[in-house]
Amino acid sequence: MPHLVITGASAGIGAATADLFQSSGFSVVNLSRRPCPVEGVVNIACDLSQQNFAEAISDDLDNALSGAQQITLIHNAALLINDNIADTSSEQLRRVLEINIVAASSLNQLLIPKMAAGSGVLYVGSTLGEKAVPNSFTYATSKHAVIGMMRATCQDLAGTGVHTVCINPGFTNTEMLRDHVPADVMPQIAAMSAFERLIEPEEIAQALLFAAHNPVLNGAVINANLGQIER
Repeated sequence: MPHLVITGASAGIGAATADLFQSSGFSVVNLSRRPCPVEGVVNIACDLSQQNFAEAISDDLDNALSGAQQITLIHNAALLINDNIADTSSEQLRRVLEINIVAASSLNQLLIPKMAAGSGVLYVGSTLGEKAVPNSFTYATSKHAVIGMMRATCQDLAGTGVHTVCINPGFTNTEMLRDHVPADVMPQIAAMSAFERLIEPEEIAQALLFAAHNPVLNGAVINANLGQIER
């Protein structure tokens, strides 16, 4: 049975992805502070902001992946803060990078040695990984770094049979977006896609499942944004 290890599957894109992969025959392990609401998912509680989180969950993860060879690792968890380069402290930048970048690297080091050919390392990026907007300093910076990490992953895993892809969602109907965009502004945000609506988490989950099954996409950055209109 193939296994999925995903971070941040307690809600939004992560929960939808856990649900889809499980219904597609994967055994699913979620790493987050809050449990995944999908029945049957193995939850290992951890705080990705803590430097030693990977060491702390190593034994539990080994048990959950006992006998696994084909493993898909999805780096989904992320911290989004509305901030500006002029007034964002270095401490806040470090906090965001710890969750959005360093935690992914720690999990790569823990799990890549266990991955046989046919496995994959998938990154959930953002359309802000290739551009920037005002007041998204730490998030845009970290998502640019996610794309760089994926490309480095592709090069360093050449010849192993393990592939990597970065899926960049556009504006997706998640708790994270609703927490950071006022309700009266949301219609304007939805109108920024060529389909004049928000993306549903299940649509990004479908893109991730396709990427997991198709190593021809190795090293690819895919903008899953319904065709974002630039204004």
